[in-house]
Parts: sequence; C-alpha cells; structure tokens
Amino acid sequence: MDTMRERFAAVTSRLLDEDPRLAVVLAEIGKDGFTDAAHRHPDRVVNVGIREQLLVGVGGGLALTGLRPILHTFASFLVERPFEQVKLDFGHQGVGGVLVSAGGSYDWPSGGFTHMAPGDIGLLDTLDDWTVHVPGHPDEAEALLRRAAAAGDDRVYVRLSVQVNAAPRPVDGAGFRTLRQGRRAVVVAVGPMLDPVLAATEGLDVTVLYATTVRPFDGAGLRAATGAAGTDVVLVEPYLAGTSTRFVNEALEDRPHRVLGLGVGRQELRRYGTLDEHLAAHGLDPRGLRGRIGAFVGV
Repeated sequence: MDTMRERFAAVTSRLLDEDPRLAVVLAEIGKDGFTDAAHRHPDRVVNVGIREQLLVGVGGGLALTGLRPILHTFASFLVERPFEQVKLDFGHQGVGGVLVSAGGSYDWPSGGFTHMAPGDIGLLDTLDDWTVHVPGHPDEAEALLRRAAAAGDDRVYVRLSVQVNAAPRPVDGAGFRTLRQGRRAVVVAVGPMLDPVLAATEGLDVTVLYATTVRPFDGAGLRAATGAAGTDVVLVEPYLAGTSTRFVNEALEDRPHRVLGLGVGRQELRRYGTLDEHLAAHGLDPRGLRGRIGAFVGV
C-alpha cells in the first residue's frame, strides 16, 4: 500500500493536469514527488527552497491572482513556523488555499522535536473558517484532497500521517460516521486513531464514531449519537489531548455529560524511539486506550 504522501503527490500531479487553476508550492520537502509535474507545468509547480514563511507568502500571492494554491511540507514548518503568514496572507487577505502537511505529531521520531507538531490543529483553531481533514487511510486522503482542491476559495488543512488504518471508510468531508453502537458512552476516533480505538473498545457497550473531518466539528452528529439523556464522551485524537473537548461541550451544553480528551500529552518526550513507542508512551496504543476508556466508563 502506498503512503498518504505518495498518494498526495500522485493525485495532485493528476489534478494539475486537469485543472489549470491549481498550483503547488513546495519548500524543498516533497519536491521529488512532483518532478514530472514540474516539467509539464513549470509555471504552476513552485519550489521556494527551505523558506517556509515564503512558502506561505507565495501561496497567498497566487491565491490573490485567482489560483488555487496547494502548499506542502512538514506540519511544524507549514503551520507553526510560518503561522503569522498563515494568519495574514490567507485569513486577513480573505483568500483560500489548501495546506497539506506531513510529519504530524511524531511520525518521524528521529527527526526530533523540530519535526513534530502535535499542536497544529489547536493553533489553527485560533483562526476563522478553516476546514480540517484528518484522513486515516491513503484512499481517504485522496478523496479529501480532491474535495479540498475543488472547494472554491475555502481554506483547508489536510493532515497526512504515516499512521494508517487497515481499511478505508467512505468519507464525504462532512459528518462523523457511526461504526458501532452502544449505550455506555460515545467514543470519537479521529483519523488514524480508529484501528486502536476499535481494538481497545472490543466488547465494550459503547458507540464508536469515526471522524476524518474535524473542523467544522459535527456537533449535530454527536448529539444524535449521545441521545437526549446525555452520556459520556471520549475523544481520541492524534494530536494534543483535549484539542476538541470544547466543541463537545458546546454541542452538549444543554445535556448532562462528561468528556475525556485523549491524545498526545503536553510533556515533550526527549528520546527518539519509534512511532509505536511514542503511541504507547502517550497511552494511544490499544492497551493504553482500553485502560483509560474502561476506567472512564466504569468497566
């Protein structure tokens, strides 16, 4: 199976052939995936070198000319380092584009903390009108990328990862999908956290919702899943723990409920280790999730 990044490069290269409004802006990282596309469309595949602020600035400038820019690099260099440019060159200017990240929270542990961005979604939450997709499989990434590329002038963030679920689910870029139904609690699994959540909740009387589009947050879908009597809600996100808890509280503000936000801890883990070791250290492997979810719902 190809990776999400490989699928991104292949799909976006084809989209460049199909849609003259699209442009790709890179900051050295990922350029090899667009070698052929750059030969075919030298005016719409731009590599600015290792200049992340310029990456976002060029993307915003292309959007002002009427193009639909797709920007790509590691999340720490796409959202965190050039955050002022994201805020001003897209949000303040009122233009749209597609930010496609890699690396995420700890996809490449040997890259060190400079290449980790568990706070990327929380940072984007300080800005208005961003759609955020977190696919859990390359097929889902392709569907959401195609949707983002054709999304008029919307501002869209697509968070790719090397963590993947074994099988894709149908995605529509909108609400949550119900995969299991139960009565004790509702567990919302985001993107690549689905398989660990399904394994962790096997045999538990809980509803499992699958979320690949987290902004806008599907409050209506969550309300439908919890029922009028209220219930416990567990959020399992592949970025900072608690990032989306406020959206749960807003959706259920008129109902009795408890919320447990699980995700990446705020303490920096200073040993490189492996991806699986980071998952376990943050309690996001099936064993860790089983213990924490079970304790919360009282089983």
